Amino acid sequence: MNKAWHSLFLLLIVSFLLAAKPWHDASKLDSAKKGLFTLVEGDVKKKQVVAEDWIRAQKNTDVNGGDRVRTLLQARAEMQLAQLDVIRLAPQTTIDIVKLYEETKDKKIQTQINLKEGDIWGKVKSVDANSEFEVNSDFAGAAITGTVFRVSHDSTQQETQLKVYTGEVRISNVPEKMGSLTPQSVAPTRVEGPRQIPGPTQISVEEWLYLVKSYQQITIGKNGQVKSKGAFKRTDREEADDWVKWNQQRDRAR
Repeated sequence: MNKAWHSLFLLLIVSFLLAAKPWHDASKLDSAKKGLFTLVEGDVKKKQVVAEDWIRAQKNTDVNGGDRVRTLLQARAEMQLAQLDVIRLAPQTTIDIVKLYEETKDKKIQTQINLKEGDIWGKVKSVDANSEFEVNSDFAGAAITGTVFRVSHDSTQQETQLKVYTGEVRISNVPEKMGSLTPQSVAPTRVEGPRQIPGPTQISVEEWLYLVKSYQQITIGKNGQVKSKGAFKRTDREEADDWVKWNQQRDRAR
């Protein structure tokens, strides 16, 4: 089997109901700080992925493409990216910032964050037709436009959960199909089953597509299997924990 399908990289596309106005200017981004730690609680560290030594992150520490950031026990961090987007890390979370507002060959401005372990909260509102903002894990990937979301990745349990608080999500294990889809309905839509793909490999699980909107969640397990999906409520016990409340307070304050 193709190695890319061992983790069954999933593609979610989050489409906000209000169109975001274009704002990106690559030349301005090159000359400005692309990211800063705006809040640090406890022991938070960062380093370039290829480097050996960690440094302690503090408020106003720069965030750059190629950084790995981790929070230790009882630590939290907030990063403001390009003065518009916000990513927060729960305790015991590790992320790789693979790209941070980098210009691609087709002139798009791309950000890519890989969640290695833990829980992140995002408030992204700067994406337009000329930009991409992706959050990936071993079992799922999210292309995000103007939404509030939470992604949790547990490598021990081998599952990833996405919760959407604002916006609309298209989630599929067929990445090459996403460009032809439009978020006109939130009803699950089944696409064709296993099929041959280029090269001497074959998809071993059923291909699927779901559309998920505000206050809905989906949990993906090993090999891309959907373990659960459906609505959640503000009154759910999990939504009353300190991590959720803290993020909601921070969002309101901004």
